[in-house]
Amino acid sequence: MHHYVKKALYFGVPTLSLCLAALTLQAGEPSLIKVGFNGDIRSTEPGVNRDENSDAFIMHIVEGLVAYREDASVGPMLAKDVTISDDGLTYTFTLREGVKFQNGKPLTAEDVKWTWQHYLDPKTQWRCLPEFDGRGVSKILDISVPEPLKVVFRIDKPNGVLLATMSRPDCGGSGIVHPDSVAADGTWIAPIGTGPFTLGQWKQGQYVELNRFKDYTPRAEAKPDGFTGNKQAFVDRVRFVVIPDAASAKAALLSGGVDVLPDVTAMDEAELKNVPGMQVRTSPVMTLGGLLFQTRDPLLGDVRIRRAVALSLDYSQMVATLSNGLSTVNNSIIPTTSAYYDATAHTGYPYDLDEARRLLKAAGYHGQPIKLIVNKRYPQMFDMGVLSQAMLQAVGVNIVLETLEWGAQLERYQSGNFQMMAFSYSPRFDAALSYESVTGNKDKEPRKVWDNPKALVLLREAQSESVAPKRQALFDQLHTLMLADVPMVMIYNGTSIGVVKAGIEGYRSWPISKPRLWGVSLAATSK
Repeated sequence: MHHYVKKALYFGVPTLSLCLAALTLQAGEPSLIKVGFNGDIRSTEPGVNRDENSDAFIMHIVEGLVAYREDASVGPMLAKDVTISDDGLTYTFTLREGVKFQNGKPLTAEDVKWTWQHYLDPKTQWRCLPEFDGRGVSKILDISVPEPLKVVFRIDKPNGVLLATMSRPDCGGSGIVHPDSVAADGTWIAPIGTGPFTLGQWKQGQYVELNRFKDYTPRAEAKPDGFTGNKQAFVDRVRFVVIPDAASAKAALLSGGVDVLPDVTAMDEAELKNVPGMQVRTSPVMTLGGLLFQTRDPLLGDVRIRRAVALSLDYSQMVATLSNGLSTVNNSIIPTTSAYYDATAHTGYPYDLDEARRLLKAAGYHGQPIKLIVNKRYPQMFDMGVLSQAMLQAVGVNIVLETLEWGAQLERYQSGNFQMMAFSYSPRFDAALSYESVTGNKDKEPRKVWDNPKALVLLREAQSESVAPKRQALFDQLHTLMLADVPMVMIYNGTSIGVVKAGIEGYRSWPISKPRLWGVSLAATSK
């Protein structure tokens, strides 16, 4: 057997600054940080009826057995140790002692088993069920509790991305919740997790709040580390204020209506960084931004038309405009910051209008309208559509923009009901998970855009393989095949740009591009 967690964890005294921040909570008025959100959350159930805002919010309330670190590796969270059997089929998680749920009950291995049984129940409609019920790499065969603080997962075949999948924010981090989160009839009530904040007031369409969990049991590291490490909360309340319009959000920041904007456009960053009292926080991220094709569409089922679109886009100009020069072109599903982004992944589509026109003529395309879905909640998606429409006019492709509310676009994406769509996938921190987000059987998962049988085989091999050079060769084959199939056109990975008011201490942008309000405090002058 071997231990998955290889980094030494030291149990030292927290830094002086963290201690002082904790002491400030004992005096004065309750502290509040207001964060601008571009849309309301969809639910409070981890990984169910979710979107990126829902994920960001729920990760303050629940915690999983493991979680992503700052560098996108996976580390322990509620587990203090993870052991994997030599055959890769048995995972043993030993829980930390003294962890409490937000209702005061102690965390036990039985709670972990109950939570996972809840997630694995099809009635829950957990987003990540296919990754664990046999439709993905492997199936969880059994979850047993040999000791009060030890839980054992048994799977049917080796899975090189099991822990990374457990950690995914869109899975709610596979957050462990107390059974009282669910009513007797199985309906969801509210999350009772182990995280640094509890669910506060939710005025739908206006704001949703977090309250500091005063009996939170932090890990012993000196500081936060991604979604793990020391996640102590230093403010009493966090209010996520719903401000769908970007201009209104910027005005709210400048007027003091909010203290933090976790995601601003590159154009706003250029302005706000010069405003006194504002601090900009940037980080490259592993989001995947591009254009999706419905390959079963009567028109776009012809790969020649899809390839003509790919050859007609001036990616350098597009990415410079979308990111204000902060990001670079990437036609690969593998993010540029990934260890698996190599010379093969760097190969992309050339800008070749003559070849695009030749392909369109050969395909018999003569200006039929193609609807491209966009939304205005995420300006980069809308601008991506506008730029694509303009560039494709040069070769006679008739793009008609269809602007939807974000929720409506998400439903169309989930059902596969579109011709083209400007879209952005939340970060995946393993290259196999990046490919998995777009690859699959459309009959079973309509949201998947790539269902090439050869790609499915290669992906399964990459997900099961643990040897880096062998995985690299598989990812190189997948990239080359995707360039030929053109089920989508990857354009770039984003840059996380957050802006905070002076006096907000400890807030950081990071590759996962989601706000984290633990470890964040108010300076004495701003309280």
